Amino acid sequence: MSTTQVLARKWRPKRFSELTGQEHVVKALTNALLQQRLHHAYLFTGTRGVGKTTVARILAKSLNCETGITAEPCGKCSACIEIDNGRFVDLLELDAASNTGIDNMREVLDNAQYLPTSGRFKVYIIDEVHMLSTKAFNSMLKTLEEPPEHVKFILATTDPQKIPVTVLSRCLQFNLKQIPAPLIQQHLSRVLAEEGIEGEQHALSRIAAAARGSMRDALSLLDQAIAYSGGRIEDETVRGMLGTIDRDYLFAILDALADRDGAGLISVAESMEERSLEFELALQDLCMLLHDIALTQAVPKALGEDRLDRDRIIDLASRFDPEEIQLYYQIAIHGRNEIGYAPDEYSGFSMTLIRMLAFSPGKSPAEADRPPVEKPAAAPVPDKAPSPVHENDAARTEAFDWVDVCSRLNLSGMAKMLAQHSALQHFDGKKIEFSVPEEHKHLMEKVYQERVGAAIADYLGRAVDVSFSRGEGLTPAKVEIGQKRERQMEAVASIEQDPVVRNLVDNFDAKLIESSIKPI
Repeated sequence: MSTTQVLARKWRPKRFSELTGQEHVVKALTNALLQQRLHHAYLFTGTRGVGKTTVARILAKSLNCETGITAEPCGKCSACIEIDNGRFVDLLELDAASNTGIDNMREVLDNAQYLPTSGRFKVYIIDEVHMLSTKAFNSMLKTLEEPPEHVKFILATTDPQKIPVTVLSRCLQFNLKQIPAPLIQQHLSRVLAEEGIEGEQHALSRIAAAARGSMRDALSLLDQAIAYSGGRIEDETVRGMLGTIDRDYLFAILDALADRDGAGLISVAESMEERSLEFELALQDLCMLLHDIALTQAVPKALGEDRLDRDRIIDLASRFDPEEIQLYYQIAIHGRNEIGYAPDEYSGFSMTLIRMLAFSPGKSPAEADRPPVEKPAAAPVPDKAPSPVHENDAARTEAFDWVDVCSRLNLSGMAKMLAQHSALQHFDGKKIEFSVPEEHKHLMEKVYQERVGAAIADYLGRAVDVSFSRGEGLTPAKVEIGQKRERQMEAVASIEQDPVVRNLVDNFDAKLIESSIKPI
């Protein structure tokens, strides 16, 4: 009776070129092997499933391949084949989690003094090395100080801080990173293609996210999804398997917050309760979505081009101020921590959403939900009368006080940032031209330009043609910085001239710390 090999073992990399997401480690080891600059002890650190023992085994093959010490072991000689199959007599793998004592380490070290049986080096791979006892570490230290030329130690750990400094200082240390979700997703796609199994990219994206940077966990989840789906891996099936929350609910929550729609917010929570979704997990996923939005606001290019929900995240990033997103993130974190103290999960979750709504800037939810009072139709009246039309374009541009107008526009998020970092170049009553400095060119997305144009038209009470181009100029943001600097200088001067302060400085050798002075 044949058994199917699990994907995590079947697709374990057998050479450095097959490793995913650890290019920095591969490059360093490859260079060292090519230059024959070998160390007697290596330490690989990183979270579970990122490839520590895999790298250790490939390194063991590189050291013992019958073609010579190489960065590209042949994989065909007896040494390579036996290492891949776990039968190489000169390779000893020890799990320190179950062999923590001095006796186990003494046995290893006593054996190390003898020459290899068939290989070039005796290689000792000690996994979770931080679990060794203090006596075992001390025993190992003696060998690390004066190692035999034919012995190589490869240590692996998820917690390097628990390893004595005396041991760390004698090892060449490499930190393996958590693998980014897009790289995991790409690898899963290749695996499914080789296995002849169809899979939706949405489903693979969920598995990659659930793996939290661990390729081994991702392949194990993929194995589970194959068994769960019965052939074709679909998004809905994977979502049910993982118990994850459909992001449409999370987007609906943020849409309701953006619209100050209290009734809509509770409606989403009720729909989630009807499906018996796990609310603690929902708050965790909401935190991740808020992080994506905050990251987009701070560093727009950080959001991957291949993200399936990229457009929705960019849209939400433009509808909220960064301060709002930070506030919602903190509320969601606290809500998740406190949900166990709530009468039930639904009330804890809905109270968290109500807290977000209550602390949002702007009018209260009660005002937002109150029906409008009917008034006679009237022509739109701007907050400030539009500038008079002059015969001279320069005069028109000068009369249109862009710094003042910008502060009055109904904008938020990225569109507001675009307006603040735009300098007025030309205004003739019908057409407005702005320039945006090179360092803020990422704000010139079409959607943000359109929102600024719509806000200006709403302010003026008539349609205008608004355009943006790259260039320098006096922006509202620069004016605000100058005004703040001027107020700060005035505040410092005022404090310096205060009689009490002068007395302290002149008679008691006191010093005025200008950075502590804040203008009122």
